[in-house]
Amino acid sequence: MMDKIYIRDMVLSCVIGTKPEEREQKQEVALNITLECDLAPAGRSDRLEDTVNYNTLKKKIVALVEGSEFSLIEKLAERIADLCLQNERVTAATVTVDKPSALTEARSVAVEIKRQRRG
Repeated sequence: MMDKIYIRDMVLSCVIGTKPEEREQKQEVALNITLECDLAPAGRSDRLEDTVNYNTLKKKIVALVEGSEFSLIEKLAERIADLCLQNERVTAATVTVDKPSALTEARSVAVEIKRQRRG
């Protein structure tokens, strides 16, 4: 069983949506990310270089999301998962993207994907 790091309830703004009015200004999205990795080396050493530096990853996610202009939250989730898997310690990433403004009748609409390192 793999260890996990959770990044919960990150709220960012980006251009997202397929309707012209959705493309006029940024909207909020909420992210939840689970990183699967081996945390035993860091647990033994107590050294940052033996784990995933989630602060560094967070900065990369913020830059990606806030600079993006995707039509679909599925694409945004895919790109975030790809970014997470660039870290050699991450073996799998589960990404949930919530779009609160997607439907007037619902609190939000969300997609969740899980991607694993290939090879």
